Amino acid sequence: MSEIDLSVKRYLLPPIHPEGLRFFVLAALITAVLTLLWMPLCVPGVILTIWTALFFRDPERFPPENTKAIVAPADGIVCLVRQIPLPAELDADSQPRWCVSIFMSVFNVHVNRMPITGKIIKRHYVKGKFFNASLDKASSDNERMLYLVQRADGSQVACVQIAGLVARRIVSFAPAGSQLNRADRFGLIRFGSRVDTYLPPGVVPVVRIGQIMTAGETVLAYDQVDLENGCAD
Repeated sequence: MSEIDLSVKRYLLPPIHPEGLRFFVLAALITAVLTLLWMPLCVPGVILTIWTALFFRDPERFPPENTKAIVAPADGIVCLVRQIPLPAELDADSQPRWCVSIFMSVFNVHVNRMPITGKIIKRHYVKGKFFNASLDKASSDNERMLYLVQRADGSQVACVQIAGLVARRIVSFAPAGSQLNRADRFGLIRFGSRVDTYLPPGVVPVVRIGQIMTAGETVLAYDQVDLENGCAD
């Protein structure tokens, strides 16, 4: 087993996702130009550069050992928990199931991670509007990217990346047909938004509104729960 990294670098200088490198370089160039024009202008430039690096930070994540645990696809706060059918765009069954929505602010890590191990059997992009992502209507009105993921046992989980007021670009790393492991990266949304997770029928979430999520690590639900003992099988 490799030694755990407890260095200051891990916390203060996390790696930047390649998607954000050009934004970091641009911010650094702007800072250099501002500094040449007038030295005091370097202060907002440095702040912008640091914020850009933090926004696109991509720390490693470690899913729980329990293979029945379905993990959060995004960092942020649970803003909605409700029972609704899968989005019509996925051409799946209309049976209501639990859906957990996680709102990401501009201060969260924005790399999204797969909640289960499985194959993306359908991916669909919808060009929409840019309402506040915390609103219920964002699920049907906002710009979004939908994924239907199927495990080896045939059960399915859906993830939906939803753009918001500030977010203007959904980036997907995983095309249809991709086989991904739990906590693998599948996309990101630039500058704040939301990710919805539709659980398999009969699976109940173990999170509540207002709870803070860590992508790839926080458990959303378990495939099977021993209700008498209140723990996963």
